[in-house]
Amino acid sequence: MRIMSFQDSEEAGAGGAESFVQSELFARTFREGMALVEETANYLDGEGRDASKKLSRDVALAYAGASMRLTTQLMQIASWLLVLRAVREGEMVLGEASEDKYRLTPSEAASVKFKTEGLPERLVGLIDAAHQLYSRISRLDRELFVEEGAPEEKNDAAAQQRALMKAFTAR
Repeated sequence: MRIMSFQDSEEAGAGGAESFVQSELFARTFREGMALVEETANYLDGEGRDASKKLSRDVALAYAGASMRLTTQLMQIASWLLVLRAVREGEMVLGEASEDKYRLTPSEAASVKFKTEGLPERLVGLIDAAHQLYSRISRLDRELFVEEGAPEEKNDAAAQQRALMKAFTAR
């Protein structure tokens, strides 16, 4: 695993891991993630618990599964954010934070939209918010921590543009 340096990141069009952890973007993302964790915990312990008791058996089962997936996804988000906050505050070095055990692992559950029919609107809103935040953080994780041996250029429009610019300027 290689940490994307600031110089690398300027070439790749990203902010770089070192600068990202010190950025306002990270601070906002951290606040957003922790607020979503707290909001979800309050909902599941209060209003959500009451709402789940009023559901039919089948929908109550779907509610239980959805709330477990939501909780798991939020735990992964919180863990990632807390590791990077530890780097920001000097409690952990970036090299340690780049270890595989701290990386988000792509999961099918994170990219699959589950049936939300019959579930309380508030739970569905929390699921959507967590899904969107997880997607953003997962993308940041991939951009900030480049795997060794993996090509740095991704198969996206910006990477293709950079490759073309390199090819034409190298002549």
